[in-house]
Amino acid sequence: MPEIKRNALSEESQMSSRPNAVAYLAVAMVVMMPLITVAQSTTMTRTPWGDPDLQGVWDYRTITPLQRPEDQPDKEFLTEEEAASLEQNILDRNALLLTRAPERTSASNQVDRREDGTPGFYNNFWLDRGTTAVGTRRTSLIVDPADGRLPKLTPEAQRRADSSEAQRIAQVRRGDQPAQSWTDLDAGDRCIQHAKAGPPISVGGYNNNIQLFQIPGYVAMLNEQNHDVRIIPLDERPNVGSQISQWMGDSRGHWEDETLVVETVQFNGKHDQIGRPLLSTGENLSLVERFTRTDSDTLLYEFTVTDPTIWINPWTVELPMKRNPDLIYEFACHEGNYGLYNIMAGSRMEEVVAAEAR
Repeated sequence: MPEIKRNALSEESQMSSRPNAVAYLAVAMVVMMPLITVAQSTTMTRTPWGDPDLQGVWDYRTITPLQRPEDQPDKEFLTEEEAASLEQNILDRNALLLTRAPERTSASNQVDRREDGTPGFYNNFWLDRGTTAVGTRRTSLIVDPADGRLPKLTPEAQRRADSSEAQRIAQVRRGDQPAQSWTDLDAGDRCIQHAKAGPPISVGGYNNNIQLFQIPGYVAMLNEQNHDVRIIPLDERPNVGSQISQWMGDSRGHWEDETLVVETVQFNGKHDQIGRPLLSTGENLSLVERFTRTDSDTLLYEFTVTDPTIWINPWTVELPMKRNPDLIYEFACHEGNYGLYNIMAGSRMEEVVAAEAR
């Protein structure tokens, strides 16, 4: 534009014609812009065979908690100032933990949250929970029930959750007492399955990415942690039958307008699904997930969990995912699974030390 202006000032004959030309061009651009946008949008959001295009790597990190804080039962949304303050607190904390002087400490069951300020079993450097709240500024990812909290447990599920065995297992998983057996450890400790990878997908300390692939009739979902893949048929084939239950259940998908709907049943009950209490098997759990591309860089993930043997009502989560231009790299968990061996060896040593102290 500066060059055009200099030329126009140098030639009087151009001064009258070029402004008109520029004006006509501007009007044409305004008229054509919606058409250009629609064309780009159509190309961007459709596969060659016509399905909505959900492919790519999607990042679902957020500091928004699953459940609304108990001290804010009626607060559904944060103000802009409150969300900004929470996000700044996270940035400040990350900077503090990154730049503080090195400290020598003993092992603990915490991650950079000990009362004396020393690190726990992980330094904060290794964590990647995100630094922003969800765009809606909701106080919880749960949108139903209206209080933003998990529904009440059924009486039987509550009895199991309160049992002495459940409390013992909880203490083992917190590192407060030795594991009696590998069965005391969750699927993540055993490098079989991580609850955050789903289904349903949930936010965790790191590796909050999923990659979607599409071919005619199928969608595949690669979880960064533990690099599990769900291959989801989009036809009307029946589920494989209750005699073949699976860690990630048996999924079937279909399109509802622009939304991919995935229905999953037949979980084997051994997977530590998000929100499920200890000793509740989850074999009767059913899951409905919805994936909707809301713009070029956002994939809205919604899911509803139903299990009348655990919760008195279904519950629903909304979790927006952002496009990640980077690749997903291998998540190796325990190489050779030495971690599980060392957990059990450490438990036996703890028992020896306790016996000698009697």
